[in-house]
Parts: sequence; structure tokens; C-alpha cells
Amino acid sequence: MKVTLGGVMELPLYQTVLLSALILLVLVLPLSVHKVEENLEAFLFVCGAFAVTVTRLWSWHLVQTALVDPIEITLAVFVAGLLFKKFHKALQSLTQKAARKIGLRSVMAGTVLLLGMTSSVITAIIAALILAEVVVLLPLKRKGRVKLVVYSCFSIGLGAVLTSIGEPLGTIVLSKLKGAPHFADFWFLLEHLGWYVLIFNILLAFLASRIKDIEKEAVPEEKQENADEHSLKSITLRAGKVYLFVMALVLLGDGLKPLAEQTISRLSANALYYINMLSAILDNATLAAIEITPEISTRDLTFLLMSLIVSGGMLIPGNIPNIICASKLKITSKEWALIGVPCGAVLLVVVFAMLHIVL
Repeated sequence: MKVTLGGVMELPLYQTVLLSALILLVLVLPLSVHKVEENLEAFLFVCGAFAVTVTRLWSWHLVQTALVDPIEITLAVFVAGLLFKKFHKALQSLTQKAARKIGLRSVMAGTVLLLGMTSSVITAIIAALILAEVVVLLPLKRKGRVKLVVYSCFSIGLGAVLTSIGEPLGTIVLSKLKGAPHFADFWFLLEHLGWYVLIFNILLAFLASRIKDIEKEAVPEEKQENADEHSLKSITLRAGKVYLFVMALVLLGDGLKPLAEQTISRLSANALYYINMLSAILDNATLAAIEITPEISTRDLTFLLMSLIVSGGMLIPGNIPNIICASKLKITSKEWALIGVPCGAVLLVVVFAMLHIVL
């Protein structure tokens, strides 16, 4: 690799071709090959290692990062699993009472809106763990359950960006903009994105309330499956899968970063809005770190952040909540994409039109 005057690494043609082909494989294979879909964590790990190898970016620091970064999330998943193992009956009773008093559709809409608007405080991880527990208690058919999870994860992703503690994306943005001319403080993102997040979370809650795939009553097999989900073996295995998944995304993000930098450095904010659909497979914090500079205008910042957080809900690798819920509920890449991709595409177009009118 050589470095241009702008400080951006220019990739040799063979690296550009290989990394571009890798992105295509990451997008297509989980949706079309059953074995890849069943072993998504291992597949992404191999892809991440390949990307880092192609760009020759292996280093002890990267290995340390890949090993250490997933620990916090993995521990949160494991500890929450143990807590839910102990208290899931109480949660089940509470959920059933709420459904009887205000109705199932109101519970579904309320779940989406409440988790979305509190995820910036309780963190996206905790919001996803609560979602994964609540959704299995509702009398929904498989398709309805997946719809509710996807809508909720879009909502959680939108809400979590509003503070520096919700998810890494907010932390990176506030860190980059803390100086002149923005002087971003803890409330900066809430002030600039809060109303947009609220509007689209209400829209997602409405979509959840319209889900029609409802069971008249839960079948015995589902009850038994839920009980198995709280075994120590299942909790440990799920936490291990999350660890491998996050490690894979760390490697994939670092390996694809030179290609992203080379591409992004030549694009306008409007073009980047749709290019940011890459955050469906690439950590949106990585893209934000490349795209956002202190000189960025508030208008461009709003466009880029909204595109990043909406795109992150389209596929399972796009966001930590997606990964946690897909692992817990055994949602396949194809199931997620059939709902997440069209929903995300519509949201992106609506957001783009709305921001052009408002800003």
C-alpha cells in the first residue's frame, strides 16, 4: 500500500479486487448457503482473518483488540443469561399481565418504543437482552417473532446513538467533535438527532403493532424450547458465539478499513449516505471514525449518522443487538434479511427525503 497526499492508503489493484469480492461473499453466502448460515460466526471470523491477511495489517495490537474487545459484551450476555434464568418466570408473569391489560399489540408497540428510547441509557446490549427474553413470551408465530425482533433492533440502534454510553458509535462521534467548531458535550447527539429518532421509533412501533402472525396460544414445544434456553449449557454456548461474532467483526472492520478509506475519501456526503449501507456488515463505528471529522457540517453529520444507524439494522452483522437476538432466538441470516433489508431500504429513502426537506 502507498499513502496519498491526503494521508489515505491507496490499495494495489489486487487488494481492491479481493476485498471487494470478500464484501460480496459476506453479503451473499449467508443468505444462499445453508452451511454458512448455520456457522455464521465461524464464516465471518474466516472472512475477517482473510481481509487482515490481504491488507497485511496483522499486528500484536490487533490480536489483543480482537481478543479483548468482545469480553465486555460476552460477560454481559452471560451474566444477563444467569439473571434471566432466575427471574424469567417473574418476567413471564409481568408480560402476560401487560398483554391482558393493554392488549398484545400495545405490548409489541410499547416494547419497540420503550427499548428504543431507553437504549441510550441502559445501553444497546441490555436493551437487546431484555428484548430477547420478552419476545419469546409473546404468543407469536415464527415470522411474527422475527418481525418484532427486527423492528425492535432498528429502534434500539437508532436510540442507542443519542449518548456516549449507548453504543460505541456515539462515543466515537462525541470524541471527534468535542473541540471547535461543534464543542460536542454529552447531550450533543440528543439535541441534534433526538426528534428524528423519536419519529422513526414511533413509526417502527406502529409497524410492530400491525404484525399479524399471532398464535392463539403457545404450543408445548415452544415452552419446552424456552426452558432449554435457560440451561447453563445454552447460556454458555450463546455467550461463546457472541464472543466469536464480535471478534470476527473486529477483524473484518480492520481488514476492510483501507478499502473504506480509499472509497470514502472520494465521495460526497449524499453518495456516502447510501454507501453507508455497508454498515449492514461492517461496524458502523469504524465507518464513523473514517467519515466524521471536526470540520463536518451539522447537516452532513445528521445525514451520515442516520444512514449508518438505519443501515445497521438491515443484516445480522450490522449491530450488536442484532447479533445478540439472532443468537438467542436462532434467527437465520435469510429470515433477518427478508424483513430487515426492505424495512431498512424504505427507512433510508424516507429519512433522506425528510432530512432534505427539514435541513
